[in-house]
Parts: sequence; C-alpha cells; structure tokens
Amino acid sequence: MVKFSDGKKKHLKALSNAQGVIAAAAMDQRGSLKKSLAKEKGVADDQITDAMMSEFKAIVSKVLTPHASAILLDPEWGLPAAKARAKNAGLILSYEETGYDQSGPGRLPRLLRNWTVRDHVANGANAVKILLYYSPFDDKKVNEFKHAWVERIGVECAFHDIPYFLEFVGYDPKGGDEKGAAFAKQKPDIVLGSIKEFTQDKYHVDVLKVEVPINPAFVQGGRGCKGESVYSKQEALDHFKRSSDAATRPFIYLSAGVDDDVFRENLEYAIDAKTRWNGVLCGRATWKGGIPVYAKEGAAAFEAWLQDRGVKNIQALNTLLAKANSWESFAK
Repeated sequence: MVKFSDGKKKHLKALSNAQGVIAAAAMDQRGSLKKSLAKEKGVADDQITDAMMSEFKAIVSKVLTPHASAILLDPEWGLPAAKARAKNAGLILSYEETGYDQSGPGRLPRLLRNWTVRDHVANGANAVKILLYYSPFDDKKVNEFKHAWVERIGVECAFHDIPYFLEFVGYDPKGGDEKGAAFAKQKPDIVLGSIKEFTQDKYHVDVLKVEVPINPAFVQGGRGCKGESVYSKQEALDHFKRSSDAATRPFIYLSAGVDDDVFRENLEYAIDAKTRWNGVLCGRATWKGGIPVYAKEGAAAFEAWLQDRGVKNIQALNTLLAKANSWESFAK
C-alpha cells in the first residue's frame, strides 16, 4: 500500500478515467519509430526528419486521446503532440534518452541531457516516466548502479510532488535470444523479481509499468503462439497472479509491441487470473499498423487509418479496461 501526497493524487486522477483506471496511450517511441519509418520508406534512418517524427506523434495524439485517459510522450519530438491532445487526457513525459549506453555491459540507462523533473512540471506533465532494462539476475555492480539511478529519480519526483512511473523491461545479461523459448521460461521470474525490487518504498515509485509475465508467443493455444509452447494457459494465469500478488503499489501493463489482438488476450489473462492491475500504457499495439501508411501515403492517409483501425483498437482495449481496478485500491 502507498501513502500518496495530495499533489500526486491530483495528478493521478488527471491521468485516470472516471473509474480510477489508467487508460493511457503511449507515443514516446523514438529510435525504434525512426527505424520503422525509415524501413517502410526505404531510406536511411537519418532521412527521417524531426518534422516527420513530430507530425506522426501529433496525429496519434489528436486521434487517440479522445478515447484515452492520458498519453505518454517524449520531450524531444512529443511536445507539439502534447498540445494536440484532447482536453480530457493527462500527460506523461519520458525522462530517459532513447536506447541505452552501449559502451559497456548492462544496458545502462541515460537521462535526457539538459532536462530535469522541473522541466516536466513546467511543460504540464502529470507524471514522469523512465524506462529501465533490468534483470534481477544481472551482475551485482550493474544492478547497484540501476537501483541508485531509480532511487535518485524517485527523490527528485517526490521533491516536485509529481507521480513517478517506472517501466522495466527484462533482458538476458548473457546475450541470449530474448525471443526464444529459453528466455520465455525465465521471463516469469524476471518480471516477479523486478516487481519485488521496485515496490520497495525507498524508490518512491508510484506506478509500475510492467511487462506481462509471460511471452505470449509460447502460450499453448494462445493467439500469439506459432508452434512450440512453454506454458499451458493455466500456467500463464498462475504467473500473472504470482506477479500481481507481489505488487504493493499500482501497476499497469505495457503492450511491448505485440499485435493488438495478442495484447487484448494478455489482458484477458490478467482478468481471468484475478490480478489487481490498474490499467495500461499501450503504444504500438494500437498504432503500429499505421506506420507503413504514413511512410508511403502521408499524413492524411495515416490520420484516416487511425480514425478507423486505431480508434477501433483502443475502443476494444477500453472494453477490457472496464474490468481493471482503480489505482486507489493501493492507496492508504
């Protein structure tokens, strides 16, 4: 359970729907979005201009936020999109640089240069979000660095009385295939261990943005399964329940780039497992199908695609979100 300050409660309510559920869209992708647009255009990454990145994000914000309680954006290209969002939608701004430090092991994170939590507040953010590549089974020194990094940001957010969203993404410190069956077997323990670590009070995290604790490509009979399975459906449900039970503060699921129908099935698992989930921060599952449309046909065609398929995707998610729990269920 968490004792939220009045200021943080006010911001969290601005990010939630009437039921206290965080029904947020995510559009803070940077490096991955640039690569995807370049691939579809058949050009080098550096041919994707700042104007293209800002335009893509602004269109997503304009079309999807009337159907969302909030949107996650980045300060580099997302500030025009923040102004384009619907009045009903709160604003979450990312704090980390895209990618990670590749000069050594550990996928060490980096914060945006010349940007602080004070800048988030000044630009109207209702929350600060960081992304951290994390494994409880990584080298001790690597994790000591990451723990201190997360705690330091938590103190900064507490000082400015703004909610702190922590997104952690599991990985294999040994460099194995993270899309393969061996890593799929490890993933439940990676997610569980990450939740146990960052629910500690010392980090001042207000909302955990978590991966689902399974790889849906390996759930027997699941929509994402293409052959080999690692978990039965019941085992998948057990993993959802186990990770949920470890959380002592609000948590929301990220889509991790899976197709929209697969992500909806993941949420159905969360519902069937009777987890205490509090919403979603869903990005690519909603809009990634429109990347080739924008790249090959332009802004108007992309907006038309979003008004049709993108809105249908987010409305289908909202139907499932009716069964999520209010973040206030974790409040003291």
